Amino acid sequence: MAVSKKGKILSWAFFDFGNSAFSTLVLTFVYNTYYTTSIAVDPNVGAAQWGMAVAVASVMIAVLSPVLGAAADVFALKKRFMGVAIGIGALATAFLYFPEKGQEWWALSFFVVAVVATELSIVFNNAFLPELAPKSEAGRVSGFAFALGYAGGLLCLLIAMNGFVVSPDKGEPWFGLSWEGGQSVRATSLLVAVWLVVFSIPVMVFLKDKKRSGSSRGMVDVTRQSFVRLKDTFFHLRDYRTLFGLLLARLFYNDGLVAIFSFGGVYATVVFGFSFQDLMIFGIALNVCSMIGALAFSFIEDRIGSRMTIAITLVALFASTLLAVFVESKTAFWGCAIVIGLFIGPNQSASRAYLSRLTPPDKANEFFGFYAFSGKATAFIGPVLYGWVSFSFESQRAGMLVIPVLFLVGFVLLMLRTRSDCPEG
Repeated sequence: MAVSKKGKILSWAFFDFGNSAFSTLVLTFVYNTYYTTSIAVDPNVGAAQWGMAVAVASVMIAVLSPVLGAAADVFALKKRFMGVAIGIGALATAFLYFPEKGQEWWALSFFVVAVVATELSIVFNNAFLPELAPKSEAGRVSGFAFALGYAGGLLCLLIAMNGFVVSPDKGEPWFGLSWEGGQSVRATSLLVAVWLVVFSIPVMVFLKDKKRSGSSRGMVDVTRQSFVRLKDTFFHLRDYRTLFGLLLARLFYNDGLVAIFSFGGVYATVVFGFSFQDLMIFGIALNVCSMIGALAFSFIEDRIGSRMTIAITLVALFASTLLAVFVESKTAFWGCAIVIGLFIGPNQSASRAYLSRLTPPDKANEFFGFYAFSGKATAFIGPVLYGWVSFSFESQRAGMLVIPVLFLVGFVLLMLRTRSDCPEG
């Protein structure tokens, strides 16, 4: 079936619509808070455990993504790898329904598998971007996809709020679910699993891998050749100075984003007393802001450049997260959160578009594998430091202070180690 360019872009973007539900409900607003407050024995201990789980998943992604990316480039396997990752991610997410109070290690094990698989599927989806959009349009296409992704997370969250995590005075949860034992809250993981599978169908049906020589070789040879190519690319990264600078800066500023996703809901609950219903409204507001920010900057970015867009977002994220450490009222915290929401989307979108502009066409999967590596190799720093500082000082505010520091370091490295949006090497 022949599909137009716009149809392919829309199919590709709908994967963001599908996978964003995992980030929104599991990582940020529902399951992480439920784990910390209802499965773990103590909120501060739970925060430390959750941070360690995010760290373990991040290391696994950092190790696997460049290798699998190299294999996908040489042997045209990214769509096949993506399908396997989606299946494993959806299954592990569904299993998050089962752990109850005191079953921390079951919950964390399923969570780690779900995060690794979902993130790897994103690596392969991202690698389609250079094939779908010329460098001059990469910002707009990436921004549109991120905006659609936030819309997906928002819609899934609204469904969860009205059908699963409902307040007792507004009726009963759907499907005969009960509040008892957190059943209706845990069932949101089943919703996320279905959501991921359904909205991954367009990209799996309508996008095709480019044929490359050697794609019929066995998996042993695939693995061996992938490591050879990976080593070659790693040593040649110095020839792509701006690209290397982006990856280096992203090692740090993405840690700040990971910490926000991992602990934003926990922080709002523990420090400001948010209920699950408050958290749902909070999540809806942040997704709306993120969608607006990503969509607005998708038109601005192609004019001012991806590098400048990232710099602007890092300044805003640094200021808003630093202020969030010290504010006392819910209203002030809401103001900080809205600013964070407005600039998270453009930061992620511009980072993806910047890499697309700097990447040689024949190394797309491989460089996006390194892009995932730069986002995960040190991603344990943010969550682990947040959890450790929170536990040590018995204060979520102390843990929150880690996040603006990471944004500041990322901004400094971006300014010192990158230059333009033009490819080098």
